[in-house]
Amino acid sequence: MTQFCPRMARHNFRHRLQRRVLVLRRCFCCFWDRLLMCSPGKPIRYRMLSRAPTPAVPSAAADGSIVASSRNLTPSPFCHPKDSDLVPLKISLLGDPQIGKTSFLAKYIGDEKDEQGEGHQEKGLHLMDKTFVVEGARIYYSIWEVDGAEKSPDHIPKACQDSVAILFMFDLTSRCTLNNVISWYQEARKWNQTAIPILIGTKFDEFIQLPIDLQWTIASQARAYAKAINATLFFSSATYNINVNKIFKFVTAKLFDLPWTVERNLTIGEPIIDF
Repeated sequence: MTQFCPRMARHNFRHRLQRRVLVLRRCFCCFWDRLLMCSPGKPIRYRMLSRAPTPAVPSAAADGSIVASSRNLTPSPFCHPKDSDLVPLKISLLGDPQIGKTSFLAKYIGDEKDEQGEGHQEKGLHLMDKTFVVEGARIYYSIWEVDGAEKSPDHIPKACQDSVAILFMFDLTSRCTLNNVISWYQEARKWNQTAIPILIGTKFDEFIQLPIDLQWTIASQARAYAKAINATLFFSSATYNINVNKIFKFVTAKLFDLPWTVERNLTIGEPIIDF
């Protein structure tokens, strides 16, 4: 007959108790998450993700650029911003006219652009939306593009107020548009001091046709400007979809503290990424 061991009995009881506490804790967390998603009231601006997503794995694109796996950022059908479970966030696009802002935005929106038509149009402002899922959280980006040609005192305040990120854009083949970035930055910061700044050079596919010494000069100036405004620098091309999606994934990772990063690339003749 097996003898009763008080020490072993206490150990077994403690083990069973710990398992029950763990189960109860998981049930409570699940219930609390559902309660938060279904509760009425003002939309939540930020939402902490319950689990850290798997880092995206870079892969080579057909054009030789490096793109990231989209396992963590899955596009979903266009949803109305008043849906109770959406996390609404605003992003601004600023820069001179005719530098490719609209093409850049259209490339990112993709198929959802057809569902939205031409988006919301206001003289000097262009609004488009993007909805996607990150680890079960439905994110809604409202993207405000300032035309740049029709300058109005109201455009930059409307576009920048409450934005979580501001994309300052310039044409890589036009140095004057790069010089104007500083004035765009100064004006935007009057209305928003907390948004994440991103500096984006467009038309990289045309930029690489320039003489190599001129490419080096422009790249050096762009890196200096990015450092001056404390922004991450990306060279992009909407025509060949170079770094377009990667820029928005970078913004999302910064906003939600996701373990996804981009690799620094300072090689002349390749799409620069500097931070």
